[in-house]
Amino acid sequence: MRRVRYESTGGPLFVEEVPVPVPGPGELLVRCAAVGVTLPVVRKVTEAAEPVPVGGEIAGEVVAAGEGVTRFRPGDRVTGLCFGHGYAEYALLHEAMASPVPDGADAVTAVALVRSGLVAWGALEAARPAPGESVLVTAAASGVGHLAVQLARARGAGRVRGAVSGPGRAQAVAGRTKADFVRSLGADDCVRYGDEGWGDPVDCVLDAVGGDLLTPALAALAPHGRLVAYSSGGGTIQAYDLLVGAKSVIGFQMALIARGRPELYERWRQELWRLFAEGALKPVVHGEFALEDAAAAHEVITGRANLGKVVLRP
Repeated sequence: MRRVRYESTGGPLFVEEVPVPVPGPGELLVRCAAVGVTLPVVRKVTEAAEPVPVGGEIAGEVVAAGEGVTRFRPGDRVTGLCFGHGYAEYALLHEAMASPVPDGADAVTAVALVRSGLVAWGALEAARPAPGESVLVTAAASGVGHLAVQLARARGAGRVRGAVSGPGRAQAVAGRTKADFVRSLGADDCVRYGDEGWGDPVDCVLDAVGGDLLTPALAALAPHGRLVAYSSGGGTIQAYDLLVGAKSVIGFQMALIARGRPELYERWRQELWRLFAEGALKPVVHGEFALEDAAAAHEVITGRANLGKVVLRP
């Protein structure tokens, strides 16, 4: 089978031929039909001290199951987070990280909706906006962000604002700016990171960027506001900035929910599919790339040029 690998920090990525892996206890062997490209995976390739398997979100068909697997069997369609080699024609997916794909949804939709949607849903759960409260989403045109904008609206936010890095190359590809795209998702307005201010204060900020952006994101909060940080970008917040407005910062990581609260993970997943079926949640795919073009897919992410999800098609 073909899979993507790299040999030194920063790449280059290349495709190699290797044997199809054999599922171990609790594992599924999945024939991948779609693979999601995310910023955390891109950062691992560019920043990890030594090469790691290029994993991530996958969707496809189960072709074999390891010992002890009880929820799935060959022929089932699944999606989930692969911690091993996921940029591949076949990948190993632990049963606990797998979710069924319902009839009527294809693999690309599943990989664009489920994992990114779960992160967006979980960030909103952590922020706990009351009906009518306002929500600001950073990286609002990203794979997670564009779903968070829609979910905030579907869950009763009084005002939804996006924050984006700028038009980037996406404008030339899609014929519209990121702000146009975010508004088309249901946002009331959209600001750029470099703007002098981010408009009227909001009750909740969902931050997927971190780093230097934490300061303006925190400043955008109204008194008693909540910022949910789910970025792998790090960053530092001064305690005094929290004290002044009695503001809160909450960290959120999807893996902790998937591993420690499987019943909650499953309930959120079902809610995502329900909203999708009702037309209230529409994942957008920016582009599809072959395995051989994984480096180009990564460039779209690092260039902040995507409008929605970037997907590989093995």
